[in-house]
Amino acid sequence: MTSNHQAYAYAQPSAVRTTARGTALGLETSGGVTPAGPVARPRFYSGFLTRPPVAAAGLLAIADVAAARYHRPELARLRDPVVTAQGDRLRFESFSGCGGVYARLDVLGDGLDGGEIRHGTTNVDVNNPLRDALARIGGGDPLHLRVGPEELAVTTLDGPVVEKKVPLPERWLRGFAETQVFSAAFDLRAELGAADTLRFLRGLPRTGRPGAAVQWLLPTGRALRPTSRPAPGAVCLPGPWRLATLHRVLRHATGLRLYGPPAAADSPPLASGWEVQLPGMRLTLVLSPAVVRGFSGEGAVLEALAGDETAADAELVAVLLAWEPRIDPADLAARSGLTRDRVRAALVRLGTAGRVGYDTAEAAYFHRELPYDTDRAERHNPRLVAARALVAEGAVTFREGAAGTGGPVADVRSGDRVHLVRPVPGGPALSCTCPWWADHRGGRGPCKHALAVRIAHRRDSASLEHR
Repeated sequence: MTSNHQAYAYAQPSAVRTTARGTALGLETSGGVTPAGPVARPRFYSGFLTRPPVAAAGLLAIADVAAARYHRPELARLRDPVVTAQGDRLRFESFSGCGGVYARLDVLGDGLDGGEIRHGTTNVDVNNPLRDALARIGGGDPLHLRVGPEELAVTTLDGPVVEKKVPLPERWLRGFAETQVFSAAFDLRAELGAADTLRFLRGLPRTGRPGAAVQWLLPTGRALRPTSRPAPGAVCLPGPWRLATLHRVLRHATGLRLYGPPAAADSPPLASGWEVQLPGMRLTLVLSPAVVRGFSGEGAVLEALAGDETAADAELVAVLLAWEPRIDPADLAARSGLTRDRVRAALVRLGTAGRVGYDTAEAAYFHRELPYDTDRAERHNPRLVAARALVAEGAVTFREGAAGTGGPVADVRSGDRVHLVRPVPGGPALSCTCPWWADHRGGRGPCKHALAVRIAHRRDSASLEHR
């Protein structure tokens, strides 16, 4: 898998320092985007944390995930989290190196005291000395938080003092996009109080094997009953030790919410969301369907990327975004003149460039800006690249008289074989006679043949409309 090196240039290392006014946590920023455009070292907040130990524990949890590879722990390395300032909150996000765990700490208005919260997105320096200092923060004294360089330094800095080059695998980049698609399909499945949260999380293993059996949890009153089989209403817990980082905030937890897609008795392993409620904050982890599966290979964004009109729609929708903490697709549809379905597809496409995330607690998208571009996500997605090549080769042939089947029916020539693509009964997905469909049954997105049919069908439909 290819990788890039993103250079982070910081004015100085992030640190916890003692000043004449008390203890101060300074998080240094690098290469951010603000409403005014790109900024070398943006300054987003300067004020106090109302719950210093809770915030410190939450930041350590984000750093834990950024440094982890749950599939192959021996390859773990430290990466710098992302922070987005949205006027009423700060969001800290990270993704595991293996691409299978997404983490987000939302520091809400109640968790901050004084100081203006600006708008924008950047990376923040998280180094080992800072981690050690965060672990020592107690609850006795107020803690001043600064996200960005000192006020004086903003105008006097003339070059980087600290520079990091962090490898960013393409699968790690695509994981942000896939995660928001998965999360948007989640519903709240269970909610535990403080005592039950403590009991449940303490009972989870701290370590495990990537190939261990998948566990399922059934809500029963105020508790969760483990089971080895899926069932309606159950939440999948693949690799329970991947929740171990939640122990960082365990003593501060006031509750736990579980999210997941609908499950059935024959469901395969599913992704799931785990939100720990904290005073003035929320810590959320999203787990991929298996320890050995990163979100980057799930293919949830492929349908949106395959549409020719989606690129133009995404450009239009992007103009309407302004670092909102809650994006309403219905409002965007009214303002843009697009249908809700086209708005949602546009949001998915924007997500492939890191410009959109999804907050399960509020069931809403949110705006951020990461240093990735949508075209790169397309170029490095093998199935999409292969599907476009099939269309360009004229490999898709639609069958006559298939209009009443509920969708396109076509033969797709691939190498020396021809595959039949047709609608899945009762749903919008397309099935295929290729080995990929036989192995995954649509559980990891469409195959290249189904994608090729989608692309060709949309182009043919658009051509007919313009005649």
